[in-house]
Amino acid sequence: MDQSIKKVILLGSGALKIGQAGEFDYSGSQALKAMREEGIETVLINPNIATIQTSEGVADKVYFLPITPYFVEKVIQKEKPDGILLAFGGQTALNCGTELYQSGTLEKYNVKVLGTSVDAIMITEDRDLFVKKLDEIDAKTPQSRAVESLEEALEAANEIGFPIMLRSAYALGGQGSGICENEKEFTELCKSALSFSNQILIEESLKGWKEIEFEVIRDKNDHCFTVVPMENFDPLGIHTGESIVVAPIITLRQDQIELLEDVARRVVRHIGIVGECNIQYAFNAETNDYRIIEINARLSRSSALASKASGYPLAFVATKLALGYTLDQIGEMGTPNSAYTAPKVDYMIVKIPRWDLNKFYGVSHEIGSSMKSVGEVMSIGQSFEEVIQKGLRMIGQGMHGFVGNREITFDDVEESLSKPTDLRIFAIADAFEKGYSVEKIEELTKIDPWFLGKLENIYNYSKVISSYNKIEDLPEDVLREAKRLGFSDFQIARFIEEPEGNMETEQIRVRNHRKSLQITPVIRRIYTVASEHPDKTNYLYFTYGDVKPHTPYKEDGKEAVIVLGSGAYRIGSSVEFDWCSVNAVQTARELGYDSVMINYNPETVSTDYDMCDRLYFDELTFERVLDVIDVENPKGVILSVGGQIPNNLAMKLHRQDVPILGTQPTSIDRAENRHKFSGMLDDLGIDQPRWKEASSVEEIDAFIDEVGFPLLIRPSYVLSGAAMNVCYDRDQMHTFLKMAVNVSKEYPVVISSFMQNAKEIEFDAVAKEGEVVEYAISEHVEFAGVHSGDATLVFPAQKIYFETMRRVKKISKQIAKELNISGPFNIQYLAKNNDIKVIECNLRASRSFPFVSKVLKQNFIDTATRIMLDAPYSKPDSSVFDLEYIGVKASQFSFSRLQNADPVLGVDMSSTGEVGCIGDDFSEAILKSMLSVGYKIPKKAILISSGEMKSKVDLLDACKLLGERKYELYASHGTQKFLVDNGIKATEVDWPDEDGENNILTMIADKKFDLIINIPKDVTRRELTNGYNIRRGAIDYNIPLITNARLASAFITAFCTLDLDDVHIKSWDEY
Repeated sequence: MDQSIKKVILLGSGALKIGQAGEFDYSGSQALKAMREEGIETVLINPNIATIQTSEGVADKVYFLPITPYFVEKVIQKEKPDGILLAFGGQTALNCGTELYQSGTLEKYNVKVLGTSVDAIMITEDRDLFVKKLDEIDAKTPQSRAVESLEEALEAANEIGFPIMLRSAYALGGQGSGICENEKEFTELCKSALSFSNQILIEESLKGWKEIEFEVIRDKNDHCFTVVPMENFDPLGIHTGESIVVAPIITLRQDQIELLEDVARRVVRHIGIVGECNIQYAFNAETNDYRIIEINARLSRSSALASKASGYPLAFVATKLALGYTLDQIGEMGTPNSAYTAPKVDYMIVKIPRWDLNKFYGVSHEIGSSMKSVGEVMSIGQSFEEVIQKGLRMIGQGMHGFVGNREITFDDVEESLSKPTDLRIFAIADAFEKGYSVEKIEELTKIDPWFLGKLENIYNYSKVISSYNKIEDLPEDVLREAKRLGFSDFQIARFIEEPEGNMETEQIRVRNHRKSLQITPVIRRIYTVASEHPDKTNYLYFTYGDVKPHTPYKEDGKEAVIVLGSGAYRIGSSVEFDWCSVNAVQTARELGYDSVMINYNPETVSTDYDMCDRLYFDELTFERVLDVIDVENPKGVILSVGGQIPNNLAMKLHRQDVPILGTQPTSIDRAENRHKFSGMLDDLGIDQPRWKEASSVEEIDAFIDEVGFPLLIRPSYVLSGAAMNVCYDRDQMHTFLKMAVNVSKEYPVVISSFMQNAKEIEFDAVAKEGEVVEYAISEHVEFAGVHSGDATLVFPAQKIYFETMRRVKKISKQIAKELNISGPFNIQYLAKNNDIKVIECNLRASRSFPFVSKVLKQNFIDTATRIMLDAPYSKPDSSVFDLEYIGVKASQFSFSRLQNADPVLGVDMSSTGEVGCIGDDFSEAILKSMLSVGYKIPKKAILISSGEMKSKVDLLDACKLLGERKYELYASHGTQKFLVDNGIKATEVDWPDEDGENNILTMIADKKFDLIINIPKDVTRRELTNGYNIRRGAIDYNIPLITNARLASAFITAFCTLDLDDVHIKSWDEY
């Protein structure tokens, strides 16, 4: 390897967002691991505090700073590295690195770009260069033109002819892209795309062709091959991040695959890529015609998938190649552990995306060339039927597989087939139910008939199962075949006896019947490349295929501890739980236990096969967890580190006598069940907001007469605050109830009194047998009414009365004692004056655990795991809590990807990720974290429309600072009058629906503003009002937007009182 490289900077990817999620946390961690093995000192810049990548023992130095050229240059000045890696932090790292290279900054400090050269990267990123380069070797690309203005765009469109595919260069996950059928659609999309990128691409549409994807690896000796060829289940026209992906390729002949592999090798050699790259094709299987759609000269979201699908860790290998190794030097030549050849796969995998579109009112459910999914799952098995059914259960949206899902029917099934939405796969099931043939469905969907035929098998077999009437009558051969086709015990019970309720007993009856016939799943192992002890690496999955079982390697005399992971990333449960579960398995391992992980998310570090002793890459369902317990016979199971999925299994596992480590399931049930928890608080004399469960409109009205408005309304059968709303009067309430749910005995609605202008306080802690061992009290910048996952969190809390702090500690200790908590827990409080009310209590780790652990430098999960396993732990002394610095956690939103969503914050969570930064004082910390989630310090013009009187007053001091700093302030009528009355100069502007030369929307489109502050007056009326148009305009034209007065005031105060040069560039260990 290259001996001159002693210290390397790696750029991370920042907050998780749509199009750039956990897969870069995984690839960055792999790269850091590879460099650590070589003894290279590593410096990581990544403000994402919730990930494993930014934890102790991964990089030597971590900077929680924005990934922008300004800050990266400051770190380079200070750290003086020899090299920099740009390919492991998604588009964020790539764009930032490219800019530093072009401006000569890297050259100035003598920093070498390792791996693929920036020139090669520029070829893959800049469309014109890309096409010219590929023309040199006759590799075909879609007919396209790059343009920089609307006039050129229209000219190009008429030349190529509609339908047309439009995309913006240098954008992530197909942002600003789409297929246009006519000139009107085209003009609208062009305007928006040009605001994200100064160059857009107009190209021929190949909608309906197959989409094929390869990961290619190449070393400096020109040894080059493809790893895991993958195909999309959906035809071209749907972004690969939105598509179901299958590997290995099934629907092409071997000669067709070889043709594409040959093209891939030629292209990668010609561009001169060293390391890993990803190549996407459009392919017409009838004519063997192909087009290369794009090449990513960085690790892409598919490379995490390909690594997990094949056991070939692409990011790890790519890092070694960047350091100057060749493929024959990685792993042992001639064994399956060598990186020199592509892995052989004797199984199938399918990747299915997870969407959370229901959280956004007004967002279309149609999926297309722009990415909207927030996470993904991967399922492994022996037949396509098995993997697709497993995968559909894994996405965690209440589905039991391809069939057997009640209430899912489509009124217009043909439209649901031809216009793909996030539920299209279930529309296919509905179409079979309605008698459609495979040919007809193929014509409507352009999905390959091979896949449709397999789905039809599942549908047909469900009819075979339903022909029996009693679970115990099911013959062995039928049951065996059902399991081979991926039917769960739950589905089988439902098809035979159609029981009501949660079906727990019926499910166990199927299990017992199955075991009596000796039908149990087989464990299989996937070979891993470049692992230290390949024979002992247990990367495992369960299958009912006809294959021979693998006996996992176990050391004698070690007890096993099973940790349940957190499943697919979604809004409300993301990488922070991955951090928690990895810490739990690592601590269990250190304590001498065999650590066992169950999780199926391909983009995470927890599903990395050397993180634990045995990884079961499989479902987190009741059935599969019991299968693992049968094999492992563990000391116990840890449920409290994987978010809500494991928590929901507590009582079911308890009823099967599974040993649960830490807080007992009966206590978990007391905290989760609203009635039991409320009763317990009353017994303890602890205050809570008034609430009632109402099953009729009359009951709701009676409650209003007693308590008054505002009220928080929450339908009872929904997750993570979905469909919650605050109502301020009867009209709003009735409109909302009509929209959300029919109130009935079966579906009651919970209504509670909502406190305005109350502070929200989080108490995160670890307890042992009811005694609190360590805790962290943090506060939200925003007042209650913004979901705790979206709020800006400050730790240690800055603006809480001492008396309030004292009471919070006292009440928390009472609750911990009453529920006899052992392990992690979190309580949320409302405080106003000195009134304190408890909102909820989770007996598991919460999303703020990694944040408070890293700011305090006390690993809460390590302590909790030690307590759950009865091991010694160190209790921190009280001086630990007197910090001389402050951490601020800010949320990352992805509204620009969700067309038509109203970007306001409410009681329902809508952020997709977060960052956490540390500063010497509050202003410094909030400035760093706001810049990390993409805000920019405004240069001159700011638009303010500040809503009701209270928020006008909240913003007054901040506006004075802006005036003193000579910013140009523009304001809507009421706000402008208020500012002028208070001696602040401001220009009046007109609402979007008014005629006048200063129309806000026109000014937004002309990029007149650098920051927009729009505080919604009335948070529930959802029609397309002026406020909505302003907020949406800000998002569509990529202008920073703040919709909360308290946050706006904090951000403005920070950038007005601090210059960028005053911001300290300190690494985590310097605080």
